[in-house]
Amino acid sequence: MNIILLGPPGAGKGTQARILETERGMVQLSTGDMLRAAVASGSDIGKQAKAVMEQGQLVSDELVIGVVSERLDQPDVAKGAIFDGFPRTAKQAEALDALLSQKSLALDAVVEMKVDDEEMVDRVSGRYACGKCGEGYHDRNKIPKVAGVCDACGSTEFKRRPDDNAETVRSRLVAYHEQTAPLLSYYGPRGKLKSIDGMAAIDEVTRQLKAALDG
Repeated sequence: MNIILLGPPGAGKGTQARILETERGMVQLSTGDMLRAAVASGSDIGKQAKAVMEQGQLVSDELVIGVVSERLDQPDVAKGAIFDGFPRTAKQAEALDALLSQKSLALDAVVEMKVDDEEMVDRVSGRYACGKCGEGYHDRNKIPKVAGVCDACGSTEFKRRPDDNAETVRSRLVAYHEQTAPLLSYYGPRGKLKSIDGMAAIDEVTRQLKAALDG
């Protein structure tokens, strides 16, 4: 099964992807990870991508599709791919359809994790983590049992990502909605699009996602 997960940063795509990886043997494919892996591999596509990236330029759609094509040929993707962050445009969606067709593969579902923008701002801007073990916390929703002490490892060091602030989150959401709208218009009429409540508790999101994929 090959799927696309749509949702802004902080919506929980990574969490749900890890669950699918564990339970179904699928592999999460993010554009950044694939590009870095291609560069590290030294393949022809990787060398081309490296040259572009070193010049500080955006990697072209053609190169990205080439990287995706290489990744789909690797054996660990046999049980399915979870596309995260790709495609971003209708043109990329068309290219992905063509690529999958060439490989006798299919895109089974596009799942939109719908979010409430203001709740997302609160969710992301309030999160922080233990500086030692990485255990995640939130200013309101999940605070340490003992103030200033990590529940998991007892460390008193915490860190907060500098870009996890309200202004940055709102900018990300605007960009996400602008990028996603064409994809919704592309996949909706093709019967591929399904929506779930990305603001629900993790277990409920997982239940809805499984229902969307298996229904």
